[in-house]
Amino acid sequence: MKTSIATRLAVMFAVAALGVFSLVGVALYRVLHRELGRHQLSEVNTRLEYVGMMVGRNDNAVSWQNLRAKLDTLTPADDSVRYWVLGPDPRFVYGDVPAELRERLGAQPGRPFVLELEGRSMRAVSRSIPPKGARPAVQIVTALDSTRFCDTLDTFAGALVVLCLAGVSLVTILGHRIAKVGLAPLSSLSQEAQSLSPRDLSQRLRLSPLPRELSDLVASFNGALDRLERAYAQLEGFNADVAHELRTPLTNLIGQTQVALAKERTATQLEEVLQSNLEELDRLRKIVSDMLFLARADQGETALDRVQASAAEEVSKTVEFLDVILEEAGVSVRVEGDAHASFERSLFLRAASNLLLNAVEHSERGAEIVVAIARRESEMRIAVTNPGAPIPEQHLERLFDRFYRADGARRNSRDNHGLGLSIVKAVAKMHGGTVFATSAEGRNTFGFTLSDSPLAATPGGSSSSPW
Repeated sequence: MKTSIATRLAVMFAVAALGVFSLVGVALYRVLHRELGRHQLSEVNTRLEYVGMMVGRNDNAVSWQNLRAKLDTLTPADDSVRYWVLGPDPRFVYGDVPAELRERLGAQPGRPFVLELEGRSMRAVSRSIPPKGARPAVQIVTALDSTRFCDTLDTFAGALVVLCLAGVSLVTILGHRIAKVGLAPLSSLSQEAQSLSPRDLSQRLRLSPLPRELSDLVASFNGALDRLERAYAQLEGFNADVAHELRTPLTNLIGQTQVALAKERTATQLEEVLQSNLEELDRLRKIVSDMLFLARADQGETALDRVQASAAEEVSKTVEFLDVILEEAGVSVRVEGDAHASFERSLFLRAASNLLLNAVEHSERGAEIVVAIARRESEMRIAVTNPGAPIPEQHLERLFDRFYRADGARRNSRDNHGLGLSIVKAVAKMHGGTVFATSAEGRNTFGFTLSDSPLAATPGGSSSSPW
């Protein structure tokens, strides 16, 4: 069974209060113990001084009889105070000296000690009196019963225990009540969170009536809901784009097939229909293949089969491979600079090919496309620039998104399925790099960077500006 936060806090308060009360109680007990001991010792010494003065004035056997009578008078009926006088002459002694007292006097002369007599503990002190007249040197001992001091300590300790337990119980009850009151905003917040509906992703938790700690939590939770809403919207848009891209070739396939089956066709006509269908099927294959590649990149796949190679040589191979397309478009390609880096050759060629095809598609006849290769520290930068119409800033930030087309800003945007630049971004991410796009002074630049350390990849894998 799970316990509530209020109960947990109450238990914590109780443990903390028990610890504090225990420390305070122990400290008070020690202080009282020390003070009672000091007062007890002070009383014993006072009595010892008084008896010492009387013993010092008595120097003959006659006056010693009077001293014995006075000491009898000073001794209470309950023997809570005892006196002894020890000496070599039996005429000048007092009290029945127990054996334990003689041992203690021999072991600790002149120091306070505890004497156990008849089941009671007594605090005792001794003092030597020099000889005077007929009286030889004697030693006097005064002992005070410690029972009443021990009873006081026991009573105090019992009161401390009772007060400590009562205080802990009170702190527990008040702590539980205070915790429930303090956690009331959390309860209301929980109820509000339960009212969130998946049908309305724009719902958010309120911040105004909450304390600062919960406000930070709610702000973070609302931020997560914002990201979830954006991701859901992006997913819906992505699904719509996929459906749209797949619907066109499928519609063409179905339409052409229905037309071919509407009446008898010659073998040549059927071959033309099949050839057209094959082109649409190949387009479908490319879309599916690109989607699978992007899905693997989203799952964190990295470039593993890296080799050290010249970027300029690989770009030149790509230009030769696209020679027919470049000739039909009437554009030329110039490669500037070079850099050696570690990359997966097939992925690099795919990204470079997509950038060149993108530049060719949006360049006029006679235009020159420039591929600039440079290196800085642990990154290599590939930038493909072509003359073209300016691209608004709001489109530049999204051109590498899947199926995104900057309608009105890019010519012939419907002649491809909108995954070319997304694949470039995926390749850069798999190499720990970023992508960038700029448009200025009639020239548009698209490119990517590759890092020698894939772990340096940025979370988004993109950037709006080059070096």
